[in-house]
Amino acid sequence: MIAIIDYDAGNIKSVEKALVHLGQDVLVTREKEVIQKADKVILPGVGAFGDAMRNLRQTGLDTVIREVVDKGIFFLGICLGLQVLFESSEEAPGVPGLGILKGNILRIPKEEGLKIPHMGWNSLCLKNEGRLFRGIEADPYVYFVHSYYLKAADEKIVKASAKYGVSIDASVEQGNVFACQFHPEKSSEMGLKILKNFVEL
Repeated sequence: MIAIIDYDAGNIKSVEKALVHLGQDVLVTREKEVIQKADKVILPGVGAFGDAMRNLRQTGLDTVIREVVDKGIFFLGICLGLQVLFESSEEAPGVPGLGILKGNILRIPKEEGLKIPHMGWNSLCLKNEGRLFRGIEADPYVYFVHSYYLKAADEKIVKASAKYGVSIDASVEQGNVFACQFHPEKSSEMGLKILKNFVEL
């Protein structure tokens, strides 16, 4: 069973729908015991970093996430779910992230001709043999919606990057923890392949 963590962030339904399409047994939940017994756990989300961290702390889900990661359960963060895994975000100064992975979330700098938020299809540059991208050809196109981007402390955990004015660390993997800034559930067949790779870990 795959548990999708419900912490009042947007876009949870579309992730559930994509996984059901892949034939998975999925449960959207905030129940600690259910999450801890899952085969895999996903933290999706669209919204603000500060609100997300407040919701996770108030519900005790921040502790549950750390316990799941420590147990070695495969964990996937998507969009906002990637951002909260890191140490801090310029969107919410002074609000610590989960700190499970090292790095910071920065605002995409303004640049002539670039709209913020970065919304739409963008190609990825694959690197460091990411398990989420197994069997996927170079330069796949995926769908982004974000105004802030990841700068990981350790370049070796970055498995895909994207260019949008700056170089965005678009996907990371460290041990049993995986995360994507883009939305695989909105990235058509390519996104389903990425989710399928996660499901089959």
